[in-house]
Amino acid sequence: MTRHTNDPPPPAAKTVTQRRDWLGVGAVMIGIFLLVTAEQLPIGLLSQVAGSLSITPGTAGLLITVPGVVAAFAAPLLPVAVGRLDRRWLLTGLMLLMTLASLAGALAEGFTMLLATRVLVGVCIGGFWAIAGGLASRLVALEQVPRAMSLIFSGVAGASVLGVPAGTWLGEHSDWRVAFGALAGLSLLVTIALWRLLPRLPAQQPVRLTSLTSQFASRGVRVGVAATALIVMGHFAAYTFISPILQQVADIPLQSVSTLLLCFGAAGLMGNFLAGTAAGRRPYATVLVIPLLLAVATLSFPWLGGGPGGAVALLMLWGAMFGSISVSLQTWIIKSARNTEAATALMAFVFNLSIGIGAMGGGRVVDAVGLDGVLLGAGALFVLAAALVACTPSRVVAAPKD
Repeated sequence: MTRHTNDPPPPAAKTVTQRRDWLGVGAVMIGIFLLVTAEQLPIGLLSQVAGSLSITPGTAGLLITVPGVVAAFAAPLLPVAVGRLDRRWLLTGLMLLMTLASLAGALAEGFTMLLATRVLVGVCIGGFWAIAGGLASRLVALEQVPRAMSLIFSGVAGASVLGVPAGTWLGEHSDWRVAFGALAGLSLLVTIALWRLLPRLPAQQPVRLTSLTSQFASRGVRVGVAATALIVMGHFAAYTFISPILQQVADIPLQSVSTLLLCFGAAGLMGNFLAGTAAGRRPYATVLVIPLLLAVATLSFPWLGGGPGGAVALLMLWGAMFGSISVSLQTWIIKSARNTEAATALMAFVFNLSIGIGAMGGGRVVDAVGLDGVLLGAGALFVLAAALVACTPSRVVAAPKD
């Protein structure tokens, strides 16, 4: 594929990383942390919201479904819509929109208004992720890119470890509106930090619809996107029901589940940093190992997870491997892509859409065959992902860009 002659050449790679550059990376990480927290926050506050607005818990569940679906479509379409807009302006604008959406959510008098704010949150999540995923190579020197990517994507795991539990605790000890308001305040601080700390980030290549579809000409991108879909669907098919799995399969009391989920998130945070280093050096081997170990964790859970000891060990393995997914597959796709921003947008689309599909499919399996069935089904998807990677030559990960 040849580059359009009217597209500007990409800027020269950074050779020296300043302290301010790392502060910018940190601001982007906290932005992702807040956005993922916002996406998942209603999970812990669902009963409060339903009671406050006089709606059923099932209806309140739309507060989680809607932003995920909107984020999936915002990820590829927003970069197209904004064209050559400086990415510093875009990220700052999206975080400001996140501030306003969270504030409006805290003040919403009815469910319709609250749901409308969740649409805006979805736009922010999809657009921010699509741009932020490829920023590491523009903010730090080349040899530090894996570390910067690990830091940026630690925001995803950090939201599970700290963000959602903290927001849930705040809502439980005050009101769900206070939790939304606190999110708005923190988002405003990050908006200011992004504007002050990020350098000018002109679009390297304007993202067009044709540049999105043309990414599939790269076998590495096709495999990376397909592996992302299989792994994320498998994870959320089973993890959505992790609380009943721990209680009914592993015989773990309900009061211990929240602690174990915190440990799951902590393992994911550790896995994110370890995988960031590994994927920077050996992306093919890293992406191959992750679904294999996820398959081990889920396929053996019905047998080896029948007691607390085995269940906790498998849960920690599961958490560490899932925490490794974002940074590893992002590295794979960036190394394979012709247009980094377009390929990152495609990954964000697939990732968010797969969350919804996986959770929905998992529910059907649980209703039909039970909790053991959803663990085995998730394991089968992980095996398919590993087989797909294993059948792909390692050279496609770092295929020369046209």
